[in-house]
Amino acid sequence: MRAARLHKVATPFQVDEIDIPEPTGSDVLVRVRACGVVPNLRNVVYHYPEWFPDLPLPALPAIYGLDPVGEVAAVGPNASGLQIGQRVYVNPLRYCGTCDHCLSGTGLLCANQTMAGYFGMGPKSHDIYARYPWGGFAEYMIAPADSMVVLSDKVSFEAGARFGYLGTSYSALCNAKAGVRTTVLVNGGTGTLGVGTVMLALAMGVPKIIAVARNSELLERVRALAPGRIEIMNAREGNLPERVRAATDGQGVDIVVDCLSAHSGSDPTMDGLMSLRRGGRLVFIGGMDHVLPMTPIYLMVQQISFIGSCWFTTSQAQDMASMVDSGVLDLSALEHKIYELEQLNEALVAAENRTHGGFENIVVRPEISVGCRAAEIPTDEVG
Repeated sequence: MRAARLHKVATPFQVDEIDIPEPTGSDVLVRVRACGVVPNLRNVVYHYPEWFPDLPLPALPAIYGLDPVGEVAAVGPNASGLQIGQRVYVNPLRYCGTCDHCLSGTGLLCANQTMAGYFGMGPKSHDIYARYPWGGFAEYMIAPADSMVVLSDKVSFEAGARFGYLGTSYSALCNAKAGVRTTVLVNGGTGTLGVGTVMLALAMGVPKIIAVARNSELLERVRALAPGRIEIMNAREGNLPERVRAATDGQGVDIVVDCLSAHSGSDPTMDGLMSLRRGGRLVFIGGMDHVLPMTPIYLMVQQISFIGSCWFTTSQAQDMASMVDSGVLDLSALEHKIYELEQLNEALVAAENRTHGGFENIVVRPEISVGCRAAEIPTDEVG
């Protein structure tokens, strides 16, 4: 098979011919039809060894690719419940399976949480990568059966390759108890996480969503998703908490989902925090890494919760697939830009320089034949 592999840190990927792996135990061989390119991936392969030396990375040469979608090609002797040819999204979450959290069914809290095709978070991540070294930038990959999310034909391969960011948003909204009686503010509402959070909040029945960002044109696109339920606010206009209270009968919002990136600084996050009503919840899923000048007594008196949320379960991803099937989750606004495996290095640059914000979905399709440029792919194949 063909696989795009990183041979040396901070160098381009190169496409190699390697053996197709065989599934054993309860593992599954997936023929990869599409894999999402996350905007942060270039940072991971170029800078993480320097920036975050304690975070384990796959051994080189490594196959990256965080969000694979494809078809079941073969199953191990102990894998059950899956059929050859079944369409699946592969949740890249791997965990040790033996710690207290894993044994209690909360693998998201495993101290050795590891993202296949991306990076790990604990000392045993190296062992997990040795067992599961495959990411989605290859024609085939192996993954455990419990990471398979079954997709119907209503979820295109390209839309499925966005499930990583969508699942992060969905898990955050679940942690914040979003629903039909809540109001939600999405801080950074035009980015990849932000657009997904708005889409999932709509699907979960949230009646009022406030999207906050700095790009007026993209904010209008966000509002167009559901003009009767989405209000937009430009962060450049200042005094966000006062404007939010004016839009919520003086109360503030029930939930803030903070999707802001590292370079955003602490002020926008604090604006979101101060926009919460009494008893509100701020869920942090962005990469903002500045110190927050919080006064704990304010959080105490107002009974405000600050929640960190990282990734999602396979069950939650299956929820999203069902939402698409039922029609409550509409992913049609996503704009898929398709690259072949040999164009992966171009795709990394494109993911960092998107002109349409979170609406733009950068995808690599390993099965595209060499020389078939993205512009030549028929629209009905892209989905």
